[in-house]
Amino acid sequence: MDTVDLSITALLIAFALFIIPVAISWFYRIGLTRSLLYATARMTVQLIMIGIFLKYLFRWDNALLNILWLTVMVLVAVVSAVRQSSMKLSRMLHPAFISFSLATFLIILFFNIFVIRLDNVFNARYLIVLGGMLLGNSLRGNIIGISSFYSNIKRDRKTYRYRLALGATFSESIRPYLRDSVQLALKPTIAAMATMGIVALPGMMTGVILGGASPEVAIKYQIMIMIAIVVSTILSVVLTILLTLKSCFSRYGTLRDDIFAEK
Repeated sequence: MDTVDLSITALLIAFALFIIPVAISWFYRIGLTRSLLYATARMTVQLIMIGIFLKYLFRWDNALLNILWLTVMVLVAVVSAVRQSSMKLSRMLHPAFISFSLATFLIILFFNIFVIRLDNVFNARYLIVLGGMLLGNSLRGNIIGISSFYSNIKRDRKTYRYRLALGATFSESIRPYLRDSVQLALKPTIAAMATMGIVALPGMMTGVILGGASPEVAIKYQIMIMIAIVVSTILSVVLTILLTLKSCFSRYGTLRDDIFAEK
């Protein structure tokens, strides 16, 4: 069975549901009406534009073009993660881009080569779609992990320096903060995995089923993508922290004051 197409009229009917949150926001003076409408309008325009672009990207299916587009996606994700983690972009951009790129490309290529076993590992439908799912789902974890690592060291500055003064190495001093940051970054994903299939049907599985595949196939793809998300999140968080240590700490192991963005 093919996926049922939605007409413009059907989409307008769906938009009518926004009357509910807008009415609640207005009645209780929550103040979300403007931001909600702005986000909805921006989402709609962006999705229409990317829908047109992907249509031709899938039709051309050029390996270099596919890699270039995924690189752009990684760059946008990095900028978003750094800005939302309240860190200076100039300090974090280069190492974060390297870590995000390694985590994303390596995992996608692993699955395309060894799991899905594609003849063309740079196939647009798999490279771009899987890359988008990895980046979208691991983005929140990266924001939490990066921001908590540096903000916790800043907050515990005296304790951190005390460890160094007692003779702890730099690696030993940052280890507790790294551990806590990775735990926080993975908590949302682990919680989602624990209730998946019982509390909610995940997006990947729903999309594959709506695309006409059987539930058995959808389940296999969902398990695959969740494994990829977990590995991508932990790998990108740890790599980003490790690769930014040199630019965020002094030669004496103390945290620099100019790495945080001005509020």
